[in-house]
Amino acid sequence: MAELVIPEDFCQTSKPVGKTSHSDGENFHWIWGKGNPKGSAFDNDDVKAAYAEHGEKQVPLGIHGTTVAVDWDSCVAAGECFGVCPVQTFQWYRTEKDIPAVKCLGETFEGTGLTEATERLDASDKSQPIREHDCTICMACQEVCPQGAIRIEAANLEWHEKAAGTYVKMESSGGPHQH
Repeated sequence: MAELVIPEDFCQTSKPVGKTSHSDGENFHWIWGKGNPKGSAFDNDDVKAAYAEHGEKQVPLGIHGTTVAVDWDSCVAAGECFGVCPVQTFQWYRTEKDIPAVKCLGETFEGTGLTEATERLDASDKSQPIREHDCTICMACQEVCPQGAIRIEAANLEWHEKAAGTYVKMESSGGPHQH
């Protein structure tokens, strides 16, 4: 397993800069931080060539998702995460909307993008956790990512909800109150 590039405390040390919404009107995932210009995607020749072919400048993109966090600056579109996910949490975002990755901030996706490892548009495509809400926390994607660009952490749901203003602290008494 590759060393994880997303810090364990990324939710505490950075803030969401925006989100990508699911067209179901209910689900979305946050985009955290300003990105990492030293991510491995910036050193990958295939990724650089794909950006050049699109006429796009490669810029820092941040971490997409909270409980299923994908560092888009380290994602090189290897697709390993697609082959092991039992619930199709990910899609190749460019196969639904062929737009620059930086424009995913604030966009709404239907989740109709392709979901097989070999179906990416090209090496500029990114593994988008469009169905983060369906993740079973099996950890397979985190373990298989050759770049260490995925961090799965169920406890981060609290940070997703705090950023959304929907967080409700659960009672720690171990059960419902008797009246």
